[in-house]
Amino acid sequence: MAKKENKIKIRSMGIYLPEKILTNADLEKMVETSDEWITTRTGIKERRIAREDEVTSDLGVVAAREALEKGGLQPQDVDLILVATNTPDTIFPSTACWIQKKLGVSEIPAFDLQAGCTGLLYGMIVAEGLILSGSLNRVLLIGVDILSKVTNWEDRSTCVLFGDGAGALILEKSEDESGMLSHFWGAEGSLGELLMLPGGGTLHPTSEETLRDKMHYIYMKGNEVFKHAVKRMGEAALEGLERAGLDKAQVDYLIPHQANFRIIDATRERLNLSPEKVVVNVDRYGNMSVATIPVALYELAESGKLKKGNIIVMVAFGAGFTWASIVYRW
Repeated sequence: MAKKENKIKIRSMGIYLPEKILTNADLEKMVETSDEWITTRTGIKERRIAREDEVTSDLGVVAAREALEKGGLQPQDVDLILVATNTPDTIFPSTACWIQKKLGVSEIPAFDLQAGCTGLLYGMIVAEGLILSGSLNRVLLIGVDILSKVTNWEDRSTCVLFGDGAGALILEKSEDESGMLSHFWGAEGSLGELLMLPGGGTLHPTSEETLRDKMHYIYMKGNEVFKHAVKRMGEAALEGLERAGLDKAQVDYLIPHQANFRIIDATRERLNLSPEKVVVNVDRYGNMSVATIPVALYELAESGKLKKGNIIVMVAFGAGFTWASIVYRW
């Protein structure tokens, strides 16, 4: 394809995965479940769990420091800290401000973006607009969640799914053929009650009742979420390709949100891709929400498989409902 102007690219990346590993065998001792049940339905074998004394900004700042180091940058070299998260340190200040403090920088803008598991892709789209408008040169985008702290470990339908992690991207304007070629995003708020964390906001302020009814944990109608995720992720990936002027045969790698293997495989089939073109890490990390795509992209890049000019499709679906795709030339 001919060179396109006005794109942003990923300058560098970093990740952080907690050391603690929670296996399916461990879960068998906690709830009525089995390795076979979990693996058959989700493809997950283990997940990472943050320490009790680790908070979301702790994970995010480690990933950020690696991204800065790999990019040959100092914290002072970024113009914005944007954090996609569903599990902030505090309702306010934002987790981005806590990370700003830990990085030792001041005065540059910092804020959080909340869009369910789609937050990292939403963040890339927001950063694109800010950079290409000329108002910013470089954005530090972090996708980080500690879902283990909002998981009901007595609910076998949800506690087997989630893990903790962080990924960070340094985004800036591209000066060559590489970068974001297109994006597509959407939302459907009328379906929000199918996947939510009910307690703690103004809808259900913290009280004895919300604590007793376990409303401060993830609530999900899994079968309904599955149907919408399969539909929207497939549609978003195809729409993103169309907007980039590409077809399915030109895709080198698909990086889908790692919710469970059945959703991933359904999205792969929608694009008629062979399994080796799909990046999968859900077996090792579970659903890390906004961290799944940056961790998967980082691992793909570190593996040496990515070649200059490769076409990557990133696609996600999350609470809201929200969905998005980004088509990217490496």
